[in-house]
Amino acid sequence: MAEQPQPHEEGGASPKHESLMEKLADKLHVGGGKGDSSSSSDSDNDQRPRPSAPPAPPADEVKQPSFSDSAATAAAEAKVKVFRLFGREQPIHKALGGGKPADVFLWRNRNISAGVLGGATAIWILFELLGYHLLTFVCHGLIFSLGVLFLWSNASSFIHKAPPKIPEVIIPEDLVVNIALSTRYEINRAFANLRQIALGRDIKKFLVVIVGFWLLSVLGSCCNFLSLVYIVFVVLHTVPVLYEKYEDQIDSYGEKGWIEIKKQYAVFDEKVLSKVPRGPAKDKKH
Repeated sequence: MAEQPQPHEEGGASPKHESLMEKLADKLHVGGGKGDSSSSSDSDNDQRPRPSAPPAPPADEVKQPSFSDSAATAAAEAKVKVFRLFGREQPIHKALGGGKPADVFLWRNRNISAGVLGGATAIWILFELLGYHLLTFVCHGLIFSLGVLFLWSNASSFIHKAPPKIPEVIIPEDLVVNIALSTRYEINRAFANLRQIALGRDIKKFLVVIVGFWLLSVLGSCCNFLSLVYIVFVVLHTVPVLYEKYEDQIDSYGEKGWIEIKKQYAVFDEKVLSKVPRGPAKDKKH
């Protein structure tokens, strides 16, 4: 008789078959098909972190000036906006021409400035208070100097001393030419301004010049030419140094005064100057 298969053997064959199929499926899944491998690699690549570009700096850090640069710029802008007398944009030293004359006027060297002012004061006392005349003073000074040098030169052999060393004074040609050219330029510019004023093209400048000449006439009636020169000399040695010391305060008061003058001039222009007939804008060419 044929032996009947045992039930437990059938049950044992099915687990072996399933285990074999699972092994084949695992092999195919791991390294079998190209499509599966490519899809798995793509998914891996998608999930793998990619190197990113370095982060861009914030907008406020790109080419932003430093604090010192911004502070310097703000200070420069504020300095430009500050009102200065007579529209001055340069320091006082440069406005006075710079060099040694400006140093004397601003008392950069107290000894030199005091000596110059003292000499000017002595000359004013000598000519104004004592009644000495300029030509007489020059002649007496030359007589005294030449007499002393002449006697010293002739007596040097008797007193066994070296004769005086008198320097040779020669005025350079370039200096004279430059002074003449500068004087010529200033005179021509003054004549051109006076011509423009006489043609009636600038009423504001006309009033300024008229007031200036009137003040000079008043000063001339109060004192002579020498006293006027001395007053100007003293002003040049006192006003600039005081202005440099209290520049901000003086400019503040000057700004207020200038605003008030402009208001008064606007009223005067509206009531008087606008009604005055003016000359032609340009010269007529025939």
